Amino acid sequence: MQAIGIDIGGTKIAGALVDESGALLRTARRPTAAADGEAILDDVAGLIAELAEGTGVRRAGVAAPGFIDRERTTVRHAPNIDWRGTPVRDRLRDRLPGFSIALDNDANAAGWAEHRYGAGRGAHDMVLLTIGTGVGGAVIADGRLLRGGFGAGGELGHLRVVPDGRPCGCGAHGCLEQYASGRALLRLAAGIADAGGIGRALALVRAEHGELRPDDFRALAEDGDPGALAALRELGGWIGQAAATLTAVLDPELFVIGGGVSVAGEQLLAPVREACLAALPARGTRPEPRFAVAELGNDAGVVGAADLARRADGAAAGAD
Repeated sequence: MQAIGIDIGGTKIAGALVDESGALLRTARRPTAAADGEAILDDVAGLIAELAEGTGVRRAGVAAPGFIDRERTTVRHAPNIDWRGTPVRDRLRDRLPGFSIALDNDANAAGWAEHRYGAGRGAHDMVLLTIGTGVGGAVIADGRLLRGGFGAGGELGHLRVVPDGRPCGCGAHGCLEQYASGRALLRLAAGIADAGGIGRALALVRAEHGELRPDDFRALAEDGDPGALAALRELGGWIGQAAATLTAVLDPELFVIGGGVSVAGEQLLAPVREACLAALPARGTRPEPRFAVAELGNDAGVVGAADLARRADGAAAGAD
């Protein structure tokens, strides 16, 4: 059964027609008009109509950033998008008569996709951490998405790791997102560059381009630059400590690390694993979680949204 998946990002809206195996049959995208919430709704509706044309498909899932209510109809708060208490599902239904529309959090959709089709296949209990511009998360518990009592569960980037720490866009201070995101990684790298020594190559690249850019950092890390690797180790330490805390609560068998920073592979996973196990409660007397890099990349959001849309027509998502 085919379905359409839409993934709303800060800069682009991606869409795809997806089959039951998770394969993308048709794709389309549009830029995100982040300052105009109504324009985003128009663009999403237009993408769905475009992808459905000539197929007979009338089922679409929309993965949106921010806090979604328990009924999965309304975006309560979306950072960087002008949605505050916006009934996104119903407004899309108004624009697309005859379509079944399912709404979910973007990280939840990506986590569900990895569980169903990616690195989490076969795992009943897993945690996805997406390390990109910010930090997103999703929890699969006993084969089901954990959404919480009010629908906003799984916001793992807002786990507080430093009391009275750096201010976060969510309004709190000391969130994991401020210490373990792609932005945080560049900030750590800049500090190493300022210190000289192993940061010399980072400083040279920054001087050449006026700032440290993700691609420049990635190239240095791939070449084994000691400054870049030191920044990855520090970032991995923050992620690993958070993973140990999550393990105490959720006891997952697997952590899947996604997002742009995950391309570092074992260079990131090794310090994450080390920091997690060093802080793991009752280590040595309990099973230890595994760590893997996400497999679906930028397609995870649309694949997960489409599969959640299929399931929304029947039993609750995750009920096989």
